[in-house]
Amino acid sequence: MPIIFYIIPGFFVLLVILAIVWRFASNRESLPCPAWLSWMVELDNPLFRNDSARNILQHLDLQPGMRVLDLGCGPGRLTIPIAQKIGPDGHVTAFDIQEKMLDRNRAKARTANLANIQYVQGGAGEGRLGNNIYDRVLLVTVLGEIPNKDAAVKEIFDALKNGGILSITEVIADPHFQSRNSVRQRAEKAGFVERGFFGNSLSFTINFVKP
Repeated sequence: MPIIFYIIPGFFVLLVILAIVWRFASNRESLPCPAWLSWMVELDNPLFRNDSARNILQHLDLQPGMRVLDLGCGPGRLTIPIAQKIGPDGHVTAFDIQEKMLDRNRAKARTANLANIQYVQGGAGEGRLGNNIYDRVLLVTVLGEIPNKDAAVKEIFDALKNGGILSITEVIADPHFQSRNSVRQRAEKAGFVERGFFGNSLSFTINFVKP
């Protein structure tokens, strides 16, 4: 039997083992996706269509001139289409704890000839977001990576304008997956009101509004 028939199953077994180890370790310590795996972050997973950039953005009612915070932006899977959607009069803040992720994001923005993106390195919950600034905030498979989740969600609440929307996306394949109930409880504790739920218990986006 050709060796390829042994290599391919072995590769998938290795991926499963790595996923299990990563999930176990992530339950003990915040472990953001390393920059060298950014190519995986940029892909739309065909098994979880709700996580696609197109589906996430279509529920945000983005308008020209809006101010948007892409929190935990990574290499720019959503930053770039958001910047294009809101136009030159809008503004996107690409916020990530890893400078290498921001570097990849910047490179994509240069290629797309976008000048309406600001890059900030830091962690959520550190008090750096300001007050009453943003129309929209996105957390796409990021909430579970944040050490102090309650402080981060409250900081986001303060950073949004009244009527602004916080969009949280979670996918079961992510090592830091947060359940629908846990996401809702944290958001409501901070003062948010649920506005829309899209997807299912394994892959979903919940939009919350700041009253």
